[in-house]
Amino acid sequence: MEFNLFTLVFLIATLSYVVTLLWLNVRQDKAVATSFGSVPAEFKEKITLEQHQKAAEYTQAKLSVNHFEIIFSTVVLLVWTLGGGLNWLDGAWQMQGYGALNAGVLFIISLMVIGSLIDLPFSIYRTFVLEAKFGFNKTNAKTFIGDLFKELLLMLIIGLPLIYAILWLMNEMGELWWAYVWLVLTGFSLLMFWLYPTYIAPIFNKFKPLDNLELKVKIDSLLIRTGFKSDGVFVMDGSKRSAHGNAYFTGIGKNKRIVFFDTLLEGMEDAEVEAILAHELGHFHHKHIRKHMISSFTISLLGLALLGYLITQLWFFNGLGIENPSNHTALILFMLVMPVFSFFIAPINNALSRKHEFEADAFAAKHTRAEDLISSLVKLYRDNASTLTPDKLYSAFHDSHPSASIRINHLKTGNS
Repeated sequence: MEFNLFTLVFLIATLSYVVTLLWLNVRQDKAVATSFGSVPAEFKEKITLEQHQKAAEYTQAKLSVNHFEIIFSTVVLLVWTLGGGLNWLDGAWQMQGYGALNAGVLFIISLMVIGSLIDLPFSIYRTFVLEAKFGFNKTNAKTFIGDLFKELLLMLIIGLPLIYAILWLMNEMGELWWAYVWLVLTGFSLLMFWLYPTYIAPIFNKFKPLDNLELKVKIDSLLIRTGFKSDGVFVMDGSKRSAHGNAYFTGIGKNKRIVFFDTLLEGMEDAEVEAILAHELGHFHHKHIRKHMISSFTISLLGLALLGYLITQLWFFNGLGIENPSNHTALILFMLVMPVFSFFIAPINNALSRKHEFEADAFAAKHTRAEDLISSLVKLYRDNASTLTPDKLYSAFHDSHPSASIRINHLKTGNS
């Protein structure tokens, strides 16, 4: 197996990626440890020292697991690429005589299954050890195993035809195959946005209409004031799996749903729930979802165009351990190595996301009371054991939302 200059570039990028991730983790751990003994002044009246320290310990526990995951996943990446794992797996399927298209699909499906099996021990540990230790896990073995089978079934029902379509287009559509693949992926994404609320999400969770009549009246009034039309307001049994709380709206067109986790409703006053919803509606008002979709589709088009070039370059395959170039190995190689090269633009994406959060907060403060949104945010940070003192650089790379103190200060000063 011959390596080349691109092999060296890939190794340098991978080393930089891993070292940066571990360094950011160390910074985050130090920031949390430094503030362990006292609650930040602006939160002292609402968050106890015990709650603050629980958040610190939870953050540090997750970082410890993530340290190992970073190193382990990097070893797996190198085994798949430079170690010849992908080359061996591809050769094994090619030898079966199923034809190029079928062999390519089987190669990708088997790789996804192997990847899921590799991640399974981490998933089990996070769910039944780490989350349970801090009182968040509500998942039992039956639900956990059931979710795995549901995900596998969905992958076969939805993913298999999509993989066939992509590889067929790559094989049959000539040099501009990437444009056709982009159209298919864009259409598929829009279809999933539309299908998810009504047909896919209920496979995993139960959704029931909001039965708090007083709160429903407030929500209906808010929807009228903000001009938002939805397919309904629903409560999801999030407590089936976790004690973490959240709220979101999902779907596109007329098939939009507002969803509250039952765990969120348990700890919030009606006015706080209304403020949380107003924040979510702020994203809708400012067309953040649409902007995100357009950005995502643009990036995917540029990425596919880049792959359209790389797929013709022998150095790309040989540099990453593939002896017999093919469309399906190019697709997988690209998906595996792109995170290594694109990681350093994460702060740009997160900065834009934070800007959207401030805009949504400002919208919520306009249509509800800023004090209610602040109160709900403090409860969310407290109940989800989110650290109040993240490291700024770590946050820049990892957090799509502003830190608690910055976000609340913006609301208090009207700078949202």
